[in-house]
Amino acid sequence: MDEETFQKYIKAGKIAAQVREFGKSLIKPGAKVVDVLDQIENKIKELGGEIAFPAQISLNETAAHFCPLLNDQTEFKDQICKLDVGVHIDGYIADTATTVDLSGQHQDLIKASQEALNKALDLIKPGIKIKEIGKAIHEEITRYNFAPIKNLSGHGLGHFDIHTKPSIPNYDTGDERTIEEGMVFAVEPFASTGKGVVYESGEAGVFMLENKKPTRNPITRQVLKEIETYNGLPFAKRWLEKKFGAKVNFAFRELKQLGCLKEFPPLVDESKGLVSQAEHSVILKDKAIVFTRI
Repeated sequence: MDEETFQKYIKAGKIAAQVREFGKSLIKPGAKVVDVLDQIENKIKELGGEIAFPAQISLNETAAHFCPLLNDQTEFKDQICKLDVGVHIDGYIADTATTVDLSGQHQDLIKASQEALNKALDLIKPGIKIKEIGKAIHEEITRYNFAPIKNLSGHGLGHFDIHTKPSIPNYDTGDERTIEEGMVFAVEPFASTGKGVVYESGEAGVFMLENKKPTRNPITRQVLKEIETYNGLPFAKRWLEKKFGAKVNFAFRELKQLGCLKEFPPLVDESKGLVSQAEHSVILKDKAIVFTRI
C-alpha cells in the first residue's frame, strides 16, 4: 500500500469515527430513525467524506441492514440500537459500528460485543490465524453468557468494495489461513441473547447495482443513471425516493425483473434474541492500525 492510499484510509477512518460518535448522540427516545440517519449522512459529507453504504440503525432483534424508506415513522423508545456507518475517500472505505441501549437494561450485552472486539484487535498481527481471531470473539461473548452470531462476520475492505477477503468470523471456524501485512478489513462481533443465527426478514431499504441492462423506459433509465453514480457501492432506496418520488417504485420493479439489483433485507435473530454490535476497521502493517478509533 502506498502512502497516498494509506492516508485516504486514515482520513476515511477519522471521519467515520467522528460521525459514529455524532450519530450516537442523536439516538434518543422520540427521535425518528430516518431523521437521525439523514443527519448522519449529511455529517459525512460536511466533514469531507463520501457515503460508503447507507447509514443503518438496526433495533432489538434486528442485527443489521435496517435502512428505512422515506415515509418510515419508526421512533426510538426503549430499544437496543446498532448504528453502522461507512465512509470512503476516493473509494477507500472505513466501516465502524456501535450499540446504544435506550432501555438501560442490557449493558452486559453491549459489553460482550465491545470486549470481544477489543480482545480480537489486541491479537491481530501479521501471521495470526483467522480461527484464532474467531475463537477470541467467541470466548469473550460466551463469557458473558451470550451467543456470537455465527452467520455474520467481519470482512475485507477493498477499493469501492465493501465486502472482500478476508472474512473474519465470530467463532472458531477452524480456518488455518493467516492475515498478512497490507490487508485492510473490518472486525465486527455481534452478541445475541438468542440463538446467534440471523435470517432475512422484511422489506429491503438497501440495494446494490449488480448488473447493468438496457431498458427503454425513460423513468427506469433516469433512476439507473443515478444509481450508477454510486460506483457499485450499496445505496438506500430512500435517496432515490427523495429525488424521483413515487416513480422509483416503478423503476425498481423493472430493475428487479431485469436482474439488475441485489437487495439487502434486514437481518433478524432467528429466536428474536436482542443483539449488540461493535466494529472497527484495521490496516495491517507490522502491527494493527485501528483507523476508526477516536
